[in-house]
Amino acid sequence: MAITSSFFCVPTPNTSSISESNLSRPHLSFSSSSSSFTGAISAKSISFHRRLTISPVFSAAGSDNNNNNNGGSGGGDGDGDGGDEDRDRNRSEAMMLLAESGTELESLPKDLAAAIESGRIPGSVITRFLELQRSAVMRWLMQFAGFRERLLADDLFLAKLAMECGVGVFTKTAAEYERRRENFFNELEVVFADVVMAIIADFMLVYLPAPTVSLRPPLALSAGGLSKFFHNCPDNAFQIAISGTSYSLLQRFGAIARNGAKLFAVGTTSSLVGTAVTNAFIKAKGAVDKTSEGEVETVPIVSTSVAYGVYMAVSSNLRYQVLAGVVEQRLLEPLLHQHKLALSAMCFAVRTGNTFLGSLLWVDYARLIGIQKSH
Repeated sequence: MAITSSFFCVPTPNTSSISESNLSRPHLSFSSSSSSFTGAISAKSISFHRRLTISPVFSAAGSDNNNNNNGGSGGGDGDGDGGDEDRDRNRSEAMMLLAESGTELESLPKDLAAAIESGRIPGSVITRFLELQRSAVMRWLMQFAGFRERLLADDLFLAKLAMECGVGVFTKTAAEYERRRENFFNELEVVFADVVMAIIADFMLVYLPAPTVSLRPPLALSAGGLSKFFHNCPDNAFQIAISGTSYSLLQRFGAIARNGAKLFAVGTTSSLVGTAVTNAFIKAKGAVDKTSEGEVETVPIVSTSVAYGVYMAVSSNLRYQVLAGVVEQRLLEPLLHQHKLALSAMCFAVRTGNTFLGSLLWVDYARLIGIQKSH
């Protein structure tokens, strides 16, 4: 079942600036005889003294400021207004936190080290990284780039992954029963196919639309314009851009299209597996019990698989993008970021409801296009 540890702005007491709290909402000030910053830094407090305005749905300030600079094909690299200032500040914050923790830049994953050197991530991301390194499980998962980007953006990512996959089996089965009622056991093989497809797809439905801290290095200069465009799109169309990063409106639409293509492949593949297993089960049942032979027709593999791929690319894609980027990151996280237990409970509730709704929509859609029939 997508994400909460958000990057958003809250008022900072005794200052007219806006504080951009990305992950752990720290407060930063610097003190050095050769620096223009004053104060002291700690890994638990980093503050970003910059006036920002985050739109209610799309992005942090400056998200559309670099369109012209990037020709609509790059973007998201923070080279718009204040980009250099943001990156210099990010680099200083990150390096000071690493020095304070005694962590060498060379010991970090290469993509993270490169992002620090280029000033693409703020100090709060480094704070989150250092906190995650304390756990052996998290430290192991952080070896994988995809998990690293998602865990740095959302400390509840693994919890959401577990609740989606765990609850998915029960909610999808309940939804199947709600639609089929007295025909539930007569259509058990079809129900089984739906549940198998759901288990395979649930992981990707959480993983792909999850907001991330992008650590991807730039593509080679020889890469095509289309490749560069999709490379620089966010993973979630509605995610809040961290300090030093921005996304254009076109890039956000690109995120929906890119995830849609991936989910089409995931849905089609998972359906192929599910329907193949179901057909094998039906044939085995008929071979053992001759009286049941012909009672239930085998599931059409190709049409069902393509239909499920389309359903994932459209319905699931849009629902999970909104769930992760709007409901969780922009609504629940700002409201409950200091109450993790309540935040987890709310995420569990909305994801359970979303999964049940998705199961109902799938049954109706399958019957509408004729790949499943009601008895």
